[in-house]
Amino acid sequence: MTPRETILVALHARLSALPATALRGDVLPERMPVEGLMILRDGEPGAPEVTLSPLRYHYQHKAELEVVVQAATGRATAFDTLIAAIGTALDADRTLGGLCDWIEAEAPASVDLPVEGAAALKAAVITVILHYTTTGPLA
Repeated sequence: MTPRETILVALHARLSALPATALRGDVLPERMPVEGLMILRDGEPGAPEVTLSPLRYHYQHKAELEVVVQAATGRATAFDTLIAAIGTALDADRTLGGLCDWIEAEAPASVDLPVEGAAALKAAVITVILHYTTTGPLA
């Protein structure tokens, strides 16, 4: 596996330890898990900074984490609890066991989404910035 894929797999594993369901690259399911849902999107590595001697590509890869909670009551509290748990999981090891140089999340901007005939959803996209170095753009 490339460093990029190894880091994304490790991030997904870290999120999978949380009580909410963690998916990677999947579509939003028809039924929401009671404890909430997180979908990790690979995102974009962006243009790297390059150093020459030795040749290294330094990325600030922006992965996206879609977070969704559905509840008839207490939706805001459940959403806030899940966001805080994600923050705690990321803060526990900012290098994902030494796989990347640093990991940080940007603050979410949440929205309430009405669902016809069901409880509304509270959702946000959290950008997770992964700082890492590779030996080539395809490595």
